[in-house]
Amino acid sequence: MSTNWFCARVLAELYPQVEVDASVLYVDNGDVVASAGTSAGIDACLHVVRRIWGARAATAIARRMVVPPLRSGGQAQYIAQPVPDGNEDPDLADVMGYVLENLGSRLDVGQLARHAHLTRRTFDRGFRDATGSSPMRWVLGQRILQAQRLLEDTDLSVDAVASQVGLSTGVTLRPHFRRLVGVSPQRYREAFRLTEAEAR
Repeated sequence: MSTNWFCARVLAELYPQVEVDASVLYVDNGDVVASAGTSAGIDACLHVVRRIWGARAATAIARRMVVPPLRSGGQAQYIAQPVPDGNEDPDLADVMGYVLENLGSRLDVGQLARHAHLTRRTFDRGFRDATGSSPMRWVLGQRILQAQRLLEDTDLSVDAVASQVGLSTGVTLRPHFRRLVGVSPQRYREAFRLTEAEAR
């Protein structure tokens, strides 16, 4: 279970049989989803929407709420600054845009740092300070989000989806997808299409 870091010690003391993780935004244990606070609760709700109705629905809701569409449950609670909107940190916003346009390509921290005209160390530190995540963890999250969209909208094989999002093969995609989404890519596609058919 996750809760706000401020309440974690009390929760752990009151319920010693419950494993409390105060370092993450939310935890998904299947029937129970617990979040760390107000904004993390929004992240957890978007996670549930994404799991049931798909990435497009979650992204549409996030856009309407003006919040990030995907912050993974394992992301740290402590964020030094809000995610930049393009006005506050144009270099970082430019790098994020570059990543989204090139998800199918090989990307690494050195390349992203060069794109931002920064040393690797300075870029890595600035990215973590601004987003609460390492650059490559953020890239992986965007790759998985795009994989969800492709699984929803196309009949591409899992291998083809993996290739399009820069994860080479289905063998590489599957463990990352399962860890972040909670199910395999094939199961996600089946569940999404079943839910979509029931909604008609």
